Amino acid sequence: MNTMHTLIVVLQVLSALAIIGLVLLQHGKGADMGASFGSGASGSLFGATGSSNFLSKMTALAAVIFFSATLGLAFVSNRPAHVDGGVMENAPVSEVPGAPAATVVPDEKPVAPAANDRSNEVPK
Repeated sequence: MNTMHTLIVVLQVLSALAIIGLVLLQHGKGADMGASFGSGASGSLFGATGSSNFLSKMTALAAVIFFSATLGLAFVSNRPAHVDGGVMENAPVSEVPGAPAATVVPDEKPVAPAANDRSNEVPK
């Protein structure tokens, strides 16, 4: 189970880094005005349509992988581990020679206060 947890965490980190990189590569809506003044390199790199279709689809794919890894991580982490007992259950018990045995004192019955007992009253 620990290996599955590690693989899902690695997949989540890689998809998060892919999302960051892909978002930084995309150009915003205002970038078209800058492209008309000479910085139109993205149009020649990714074809005539620009980078919007390819990078948008890859970002969506990385986001789906990221959210799937997050749900998988939540599922794997939420499953209770099989534990037989506490930490001290398998600890060795050693007897100390000469030590008195533990005695159990029975519970005593509470005594009801007397009817004329006024020791708990506050004086006026």
